[in-house]
Amino acid sequence: MHRIRLFTIAVTLAAMVSPAHAKWLRADTDNFIIYSESSERSLRSFAENLQRFDATLRLRLAVPGGKEPNRLTIYLVPRAADAGRLATGKAGSSIAGFYSADLDGSYAVSHREVIEFKGASSSQQTLFHEYTHHFMKRYFGAAFPAWFIEGFAEFYSTTDFTGKGQSQVGRPAYFRAHGLINMPRIPVEKLLLQQPREMRSSGQMDVYYGRAWLLTHMLYYNSDRAGQLTAYIEAINRGENGEEAAVAAFGDLPALDRDLQRYLGRPLSYLTSVNPIPIPGSITITPLPHAEDALVQWQLKRRSARGGEHLTEVRDGLKRLAAEYPDNAQVWYELARAEWDLGDEKRDAAAARFSADKVLAIEPKHVRANIVLGEMMIHDLGKRDTVTSADWTAARQPIILANRTDPDDPVPLYAYYNSFLQQGITPPAIAVTGLERAFALGPESASARIAYAFALARNGDFDRAARLAKVVAFDPHDSGQGEHILAQIESMRKADDAAASEGDDASEEADANQ
Repeated sequence: MHRIRLFTIAVTLAAMVSPAHAKWLRADTDNFIIYSESSERSLRSFAENLQRFDATLRLRLAVPGGKEPNRLTIYLVPRAADAGRLATGKAGSSIAGFYSADLDGSYAVSHREVIEFKGASSSQQTLFHEYTHHFMKRYFGAAFPAWFIEGFAEFYSTTDFTGKGQSQVGRPAYFRAHGLINMPRIPVEKLLLQQPREMRSSGQMDVYYGRAWLLTHMLYYNSDRAGQLTAYIEAINRGENGEEAAVAAFGDLPALDRDLQRYLGRPLSYLTSVNPIPIPGSITITPLPHAEDALVQWQLKRRSARGGEHLTEVRDGLKRLAAEYPDNAQVWYELARAEWDLGDEKRDAAAARFSADKVLAIEPKHVRANIVLGEMMIHDLGKRDTVTSADWTAARQPIILANRTDPDDPVPLYAYYNSFLQQGITPPAIAVTGLERAFALGPESASARIAYAFALARNGDFDRAARLAKVVAFDPHDSGQGEHILAQIESMRKADDAAASEGDDASEEADANQ
């Protein structure tokens, strides 16, 4: 156990930009695919630290290890400003990295800029924060309040490793010092009960993150409050009101606020593991062939594009790349995907279909190209006056082929289920089973979670459906969609109860008339 006085030590900042390299390298580990233009030595060191961080989380949180079938993809861009531009679509953003929980393939973006806070790299802390979000979404099915989702990620973001590879967990978040000391504080009651989106306009987000981190740290390491956090989260997941759950677990909330303020001035503890954290599996680093090297930047821009203007730019860039590499299936797929994602008003449907056909001519079993082909065929059915069941069966064939090619890819399973909803009929049991599998493979995806929640509700399993939807509703990055979905599920429950009650009344009336 080490002790550091958090705010009596000055924060030092050293900014050095590492030189850009012409070629992208790819690192493959048990849990990650990492793209970077750094040197091989630098990328290997980064990959080892990231894999060691994953092992630390698994050890502390009792999550089994093993090679992931759907690994998280990470892109390391040169500067923090580059990550911010990708996140927002414009320059001048304060965002230094981000995470996207996407059924199409979750990914995170961080940077290689060297900015240090008390010896810990800012880029490492950014990525550890984002990966902790991914870890929580993927491995924990409970609903967590918004403040704890951010506090948990902040708590683990400061993890570092000694020269011998021992983990240090719970280190001070020096980069939150200004918000915690110099800005108006957020009372604990407000922190516990309000969504962070309600504070964005007031400029209190830095304070919110800092207070969430500090409260998480106190509840983990202050022995006087041992067990309270677990009791609070369990109460919320039983369906108890947030305020009632907080008071029952923590006691008087103004007293909790005073304790937190006192904790801010105390020497803070962190834990160093007794043994070094091993790096599981192997790490391989390979330079990308010319086409893939040129494609990485466009793939990243396509995945993070915000709005049609940016996607049009990506589409045009990919057209030039396809002309340069006409025999590369992945280049044609990215072009087909970008063109199709432009939507009805801006897409060139014929060009998108041409690109998809080019992919499949080169690689007939290309999983994602078969998915986009199925989407195109289903979309075309919506424009016909007459559609037969045979037409729908034919449109599903590329999706079925994609699933057979890669049974561990959740996208074909989701697309197959969704095709029945698009047809306007109840998905068969086999499609629901496939959706359940898709959710198991990508539980961090809100689209898979929501689809499965509604599938459960349609089958009358309203309690499980509500639990799934509550995870979305509590997400600090959710814009209110989850709360709307919860309300819909509760409306479905009430309608089902009313129908059952009417059925019972009718049955009793029939018995009385006999």
